[in-house]
Order: sequence, then structure tokens, then C-alpha cells
Amino acid sequence: MGWLWLWPSGFSGASTAEEVTAGIDARGLVAVITGASSGIGLETARVLALRGVHVVMAVRNVAAGRNASEAIRAEILGAIVHVLEMDLSSMDSVRSNNAGIKAWGCTRSVDGLELHFATNYIGHFLLTNLLMENMKSTSSESGVEGRIVNVSFSGIFAYPQSKLASILHSTELARILKGEGDGVNISANAINPGVVETKMLTHNNIANALVFPIGRIGAATTCYVALHPQVKGISGKYFSNCNLDSPSSHDSNAELAKKLWEFSSKH
Repeated sequence: MGWLWLWPSGFSGASTAEEVTAGIDARGLVAVITGASSGIGLETARVLALRGVHVVMAVRNVAAGRNASEAIRAEILGAIVHVLEMDLSSMDSVRSNNAGIKAWGCTRSVDGLELHFATNYIGHFLLTNLLMENMKSTSSESGVEGRIVNVSFSGIFAYPQSKLASILHSTELARILKGEGDGVNISANAINPGVVETKMLTHNNIANALVFPIGRIGAATTCYVALHPQVKGISGKYFSNCNLDSPSSHDSNAELAKKLWEFSSKH
């Protein structure tokens, strides 16, 4: 008889998004998903739609987004999916209305910010702030917890550093929301999606060769934190492999998180 490793949540890095959301009726919920036309964003959109969530796909490429939304509706009878054009590297685009980019070298956004930082962090920071009051009123009226899930991981180059900022964002946002008292029923957490088949690595053929055969598994943790009852009331935490995890010392630095928030609020 072999060993069976049991994770606290009952799920692991081998779990799929459909497995971790099995039996969950999420009708009545609305989810805004960035970068939803491919990779982890698309799989997240598909599974949330499968569970009854009204999905808003925020994408740069509207044609790709429409193709993705049509594929979801063709697979899932009654799926409610809408496409919203949004370039997260442009603050005007976020206000007026993957998102993740991985490229080598330093490229500036239309607002003069480093492109990875603008797209993967500042754009999401602004979008979250713009949606916050609506989330507060909706969660208060419905009695249903609002959940903010930042897809993040640590590393040493520009792209991972922009994701590190997302972890710090979740830490500080959770602290601020907690300080507003019991009347605010919103959580904010960060997750490491693990390895996922995605277009974000198109600039690295070697990485493609290693990553693509593994398949899309990263949406499981995203969907778990977004929908599962086990996560209710948990905020300011970091998840990987569908379980609570401990980020690095930089990721959990409260003072750094506060400074980043102050800097981000100026954009």
C-alpha cells in the first residue's frame, strides 16, 4: 500500500479547477477576470461560468476575447459571459471603461511606467480601487462575501517583481479592509498559480518546450480561492497548490506593502 499525501484543504497541485469547485453553485456572483482570452485566465473564466458565475472577460484583444467567450458559451449551456476591452498597461483604458505580458528588456507603458509593472500591477491596483465601492455596497446588500484574488509569484526579474507587488497589494488591502470594521465583507488574497499553459512565455521558446506539455493546472488555485467555502473569511493570505502557503520575507513585509500602496495611489 503506497503513501497518500493529504493536504489540509483536501486538494493539491495536481487538482483541477473543476475538481476544486465541484458541487459549488455560484449563480448570482459576478467575476471580472483579466487576461481571460488565454491560459489561466481563460480556464478560470470557463470554470467559473460552469459554476454559474456571470463572467466579465477584461481583455486587450477583443477579437480573441470574443472567440474565447463564444467557445465557453458553446460548451456550457446558459453560460453568462461578456467581453470588456481593457488595456491594463494604460490607466486611461482602465478608468474609461493577459493582461499579463512577459518580454525581455525594459519597455515603458503609455504612462511612462515599466511595462510589466504597469500591466501586471498598477493596472490591477487601479481597477480594484475603482470597483471597491461597488463591491462594498453589493456585498453589504447581498450578504455574500466579495473576494479579490491576485495572481502572483516571486522572482528576480521584471515580470516576477511586478507579481511580487501584487502580493504586497493583497497584504495592505486586507489590512485596510479589516480596519474598516465588520461592515466590510470583502477579502483580498494572493495566489501562486503554479505552472500553466499560457501565451505569456511566447518570448522564451525553451520555457515553452518545458511548460506546455505539463498542461493547464494553474486555474485550480485561482478558482479555489475565488469560490470555495473553505476560504470564507480568510484575507491577506497567500495560497499555492490550493492551500495556504508562506510567501518570502519580502512578500510579507508590512512596511514595504504600505510604502507600495502609497506610491501606487499616486497613479
